[in-house]
Amino acid sequence: MAEPRNPVDEAGPQHHVVIIGSGFAGLCMGARLKRAGIDDFVILEKDSELGGTWRVNDYPGAACDVPSHLYSFSFAQSARWTRKFPSRDELWAYTRGVAERCGLIPHIRLATALAGADYDEAVGIWRIRTSQGAMTARFLVLGTGALGRPLIPEIPGLAGFRGTIFHSSRWDHGFDPRGKRVAVIGTGASAIQIVPEIAPQAARLDLYQRTPPWVMPRPDRAITPLEQFLLARVKPLQWLYRFKTYLQYEIRALAFAYWPQLGAPARAQALAHLRRQVADPTLRAKLTPSYALGCKRVLLMNDYYPALTRPNVHLVTDGIRAITASGIVTTTGEERAVDAIVLGTGFDVEHCLGPIAVRGRGGGSLLDSAGDGGLEAYKGATIAGFPNLFMITGPNTGLGHNSMIYMIESGVAYVLDAIRQQRRDGWRSAEVRPEALAAYNADLQHRLKRSVWATGCKSWYLDHNGKNTTLWPGFTFVYRWVTRRFDIANYIIERP
Repeated sequence: MAEPRNPVDEAGPQHHVVIIGSGFAGLCMGARLKRAGIDDFVILEKDSELGGTWRVNDYPGAACDVPSHLYSFSFAQSARWTRKFPSRDELWAYTRGVAERCGLIPHIRLATALAGADYDEAVGIWRIRTSQGAMTARFLVLGTGALGRPLIPEIPGLAGFRGTIFHSSRWDHGFDPRGKRVAVIGTGASAIQIVPEIAPQAARLDLYQRTPPWVMPRPDRAITPLEQFLLARVKPLQWLYRFKTYLQYEIRALAFAYWPQLGAPARAQALAHLRRQVADPTLRAKLTPSYALGCKRVLLMNDYYPALTRPNVHLVTDGIRAITASGIVTTTGEERAVDAIVLGTGFDVEHCLGPIAVRGRGGGSLLDSAGDGGLEAYKGATIAGFPNLFMITGPNTGLGHNSMIYMIESGVAYVLDAIRQQRRDGWRSAEVRPEALAAYNADLQHRLKRSVWATGCKSWYLDHNGKNTTLWPGFTFVYRWVTRRFDIANYIIERP
């Protein structure tokens, strides 16, 4: 008589940990697992190359607004950054270098998109479906980040435009702006980097602004060969420089999360920056924000305002009524003919998980778990009803003042400790207690009420109900403290 078949064996390769995404979060999780001596894991990447945000966003002028030596892993510091603020190309090269140095390449499965995952309560594993077949895992870690789904505005006639149109994060490198009439919709972090790059080439550039951003000077400069040499040879100097930069940025949390009135000096600096670069009082008035600095993302740029003073650049503050086959119609009824439209409209943070079907205990959907109140997680990492499912940079772990890499490393440490405890103690699954999840988020939302993000502006930090499900309400070292260990007492533990 043939032996009964094991359903686990028929579900494809078995792994202890499956990580979704090969950006900073996924690579950090993989690197920490390797350092801990845990090799039974894979990193799934839906695209044909690794890299995450800094691979996908390759528009002209793409760069980071956090200093290079801080926007990098503490365990993989580099002394060879060429500028104080890294370009997109340097950041992507850095992530590829980390993957190689940390031995992650054999663990990465490229062109392998997550199609769905179901938690099997009978055996305590995740059954995962991908574009390349099935697999199973004891732990499923989502490292996809919040800035992966382009937000395409619902503008009447958008689909009927006959010219070139694309989102900033899906840049069309076959598009040549020279001699073209170009419209850029949006004035966020991507748009203000794109406009100075293409404005000198375009015959005309129309920038559609709904709300002016606060723009601060960008203290960027080249890092000299001597500085690179010293940072490479004197390791304590590298740590000291990183720590000094961290403190300079961390102190800003006082004005963002605790006492918004402390932002007055920064507001004065931003207004002085605007006055220096825009002489026309009418244009300057259109570019002056009316909300508290920090309520929306503060941007760093030195050549954005000068680009708007060019004779071929027009700031359009009228709303958009519709898009025709050949142009844009504003709310005043004016139609402005254009050859190309660049959507600098940001990302759909509220629905960042996308349509992927992840089902936990009892078949409950991860997407449905958010409900109308928005997705909530315990310490930004776990959700009730989803055993052994972890998120890196989940809800309310975003920052408005410091480096997300610090938050990623903190979240990864929490997940790693859970995996270590499971391997040591042999339990089958851990699921956050609903009461712990509710209490954590009630306290978090209470703290957010005193922040600058609650002063009345509309931003991508808030969901459709005005609830902040994006940002961490305080110092980053506080988040590191609360994620320093996996607090198993707040979890329902199942044992074999």
